[in-house]
Formats: sequence, structure tokens, C-alpha cells
Amino acid sequence: MNVTEIPVTNITRGARPASDPREDGEGSVQVQQDAGVKIGTAKVFAIYGKGGIGKSTTSSNLSAAFSKMGKRVLQIGCDPKHDSTFTLTKKMLPTVIDVLETVNFHAEELRPEDFVFEGYNGVMCVEAGGPPAGTGCGGYVVGQTVKLLKEHHLLEDTDVVIFDVLGDVVCGGFAAPLQHAERAMIVTANDFDSIFAMNRIVQAIGAKAKNYRVRLGGVIANRSAGTDQIDKYNDRTGLRLAAHLPDLDAIRRSRLKKCTIFEMDPTPEIEAVQKEYLRLAASMWLGSDPLPAVPLKDREIFDLLGYD
Repeated sequence: MNVTEIPVTNITRGARPASDPREDGEGSVQVQQDAGVKIGTAKVFAIYGKGGIGKSTTSSNLSAAFSKMGKRVLQIGCDPKHDSTFTLTKKMLPTVIDVLETVNFHAEELRPEDFVFEGYNGVMCVEAGGPPAGTGCGGYVVGQTVKLLKEHHLLEDTDVVIFDVLGDVVCGGFAAPLQHAERAMIVTANDFDSIFAMNRIVQAIGAKAKNYRVRLGGVIANRSAGTDQIDKYNDRTGLRLAAHLPDLDAIRRSRLKKCTIFEMDPTPEIEAVQKEYLRLAASMWLGSDPLPAVPLKDREIFDLLGYD
């Protein structure tokens, strides 16, 4: 089998097998994951947000912060671009789909070192990748990645799993990490487009929350001097700001240097960002009450944020 022939089966509209009474919501098209593949005892977080908003930088620095707390961390990139973990590993990793293709999709021939790589401060890194455009579903890739990790017992000694999920795509495939996550965090900037994408993600998480344990954990304001527009949206929907990371050149430089913010030469500015990541990681580890946010209609967002 070649990569363009990845089997994407069991896709249904608003229905599941008769043995599983749960449904993903009226009108939804979902990739049905293997119900027996569970991550286990680790705390699992899914990081979502508009494309280009800085999810990978946020995820990697968050993974580094958890590792600084002494936690055993696994970060899973869920983007065909497969650059989620390159600041942790200093290189672009082969994806799970890449390595499966090398063994003609005989997963039993793979070794853990073929697709799991150690990054900064012991963070374990996996890039799920994705099928070529127009040929398959990202949900299949996420499911296969978790299955491989489980089969090789790589989740048993993990404290924290972070899914870094592609852009603002909220189809059934890229909502697949929500079937494993305990909390979903949304990265956004203080602007209309980012908040509009966030509202779509809130809708997707709300649909999954009907049948899975995932709940909204909060909003991470990124690349934003202020948070007034985010605050307006949060006040209307029931969301809450979990962290605020300003638009600093130091964060941009860290990505260009292929390193986390914790590896940059210390300055008051960088130390402040490090402390914010450590504070966020600590609060996520302790847990919080789920946020029962109610998404807005499109017109309501336009009205709320000042559009005519």
C-alpha cells in the first residue's frame, strides 16, 4: 500500500456502530476511532487555534515548562507540515505516515526509535503528519499514532500528553485528538479573525463534550499586546483567559534559533515569558473546573467586535 492509499474506513454521518450508542452530533462526519485505544493515566491536553497563531511555539514551550516541573512529557504534532516539535528537537522529524510507508504500512515492523524522538529536557516528540492533500483524513493518522504509541507501551510512563492540532480545521478528522484529551486549550490573538476561528473551535469542542470527557480549559492569548477583544468574547461566552503571552521579538527569535524560550539567554523580558509558561503549566497540571462556554452565531461576533 502506498501513502495515497491510506484506508479511511468507518466514516459515518451522525452515527456509530450499533455496539456503541454514542454519536458525535447531528450531521457530523467522523472517523470512528478504536474505542479500545486509550491513552491511560496521563493528563492529556489538545491545543487548538487559528492557523499561524503560534500553536506550535506555545505547545513546545508548554511541553518544556511541564518538563521543568519534573513531568514526563510527550508532544504529538498533528499537522502535515510536521514542524510542531522542531524547536524541541532542532530538526524536522519524519512523520508516522512517513515511517509507516517505509514498511509498506506493516506497523508491527516499526521500532519506537523509528517515530519517537527525544527533545529538549527529555520531552518525547512525535509528528503524526497527514495524508497528501485530498487523499485521506487526518483523523485516521491521529488514531494510528496513538495506537502505535500504545502498542509500544510508550504511554505508560508519561505524565502529560500534548496534541498540537492543525490550524482552525474542525472537521471530524482533526477533532480526533478531542476523543483523548481531558482539556482543550485555545490559542488566539486579540483580533477578529483569531476570535472567529476560536468560536468555531468552541463549537467543535462542545459537540465532542457531549460524549467524551474533553472540556474547555481556557484561552491562551498569544502575540497580543492587549486582550480587550478576547475579554469581550470571553465575557459573552463563558470562557476564561488562562495565560497572556505578549507579541515579543524574543519569542519570534527563539523559533528562528530552533529552540524553546527556556534555552534563550536570560533577560528580564525572556524570564517573564518563562514564568508565564511555568505558571500556565502548573495551573493546567492542578486542573480546573470545565468551562461550559456557549459559542456565538457568526452575526453575533460581528456585532460584538464592532463590525457593521
